[in-house]
Amino acid sequence: MKKAFICSAYRGDIQKNTERARRYCLTAIDHGYAPFAPHLLYPQFLCDESGADRYAGIQCGLEFLKCCDIVLVFGDITYGMKKEIDLAAELKIPIEYIGGAND
Repeated sequence: MKKAFICSAYRGDIQKNTERARRYCLTAIDHGYAPFAPHLLYPQFLCDESGADRYAGIQCGLEFLKCCDIVLVFGDITYGMKKEIDLAAELKIPIEYIGGAND
């Protein structure tokens, strides 16, 4: 099973974006991927409102991205998502763009 990094928005409407990320993970599973969505994990114990915690969460997510087979990008690209996309491009990890923000 290939590992898919789920790249989607978190900030803003956190409740709606969290529900979307869950749905994106299920979509990835339906397509045969093992998904990893750092924004569903790290806010469980890091405070996204804290600059230091947010930075740590992004850095941890980027480390896991390095061992993924593909990056699946959902919705409009945010600042945090751009960091993930840029790293994937640098590492030549395939990137697939899927749908818009209302998906």
